[in-house]
Amino acid sequence: MLDPRAAEEIPGSLDPTLRGEIAHTTAAAIVHRARAKEDPEVVDRLVRLVEHEGLDVVAGLWADSPAETLPGALWRLYVLREWVRRDPTTVAERFRLGVDAAPVHEVVAGVVSPPGPSDVRTVADAVLSGVFAGDLAVALERAAAFCRILAVGAAFDADSVDLVDSDRGTRLTRGAASLTRTAEELEQAATMWRADRLE
Repeated sequence: MLDPRAAEEIPGSLDPTLRGEIAHTTAAAIVHRARAKEDPEVVDRLVRLVEHEGLDVVAGLWADSPAETLPGALWRLYVLREWVRRDPTTVAERFRLGVDAAPVHEVVAGVVSPPGPSDVRTVADAVLSGVFAGDLAVALERAAAFCRILAVGAAFDADSVDLVDSDRGTRLTRGAASLTRTAEELEQAATMWRADRLE
């Protein structure tokens, strides 16, 4: 496998076709090998991949992948988990704000109510564990539900912030729209996985 450092040392820019092939190959290897081994230690290491390797390494592999691909779906899950890991207090607060308006999503997302920072971290880890050891479609749907609740929470937060800081309110509104789009992409990926079309 070509790691990002080796790729950077190749003269000229990496061929987009080769970059896509690397993304698909690594994503498939990670998901399918983890499922074949059924080893809890392997699953735990994969859940913590970004912590050990860095988000930039994972981004170098998967960030440019379309949402309707396996590497694209994995990229979205890792970015979501990284946000939860780095700012669990904000995520927990946004979840709390959004959960009343989206109670069905709360059940799917599986977060206790009211959530604390450690609770949202636990759910993010459980979703990624489900990718490698459980039903990938269910894991993607849980992540989508989580994103939808956070989007509602961010929208409520934007409304309250907008009165005192319109620029920040605008950023929060855009963030809410981005979370909704991510939820839709994860739901589409789940549908594709069930149809054996997520590659």
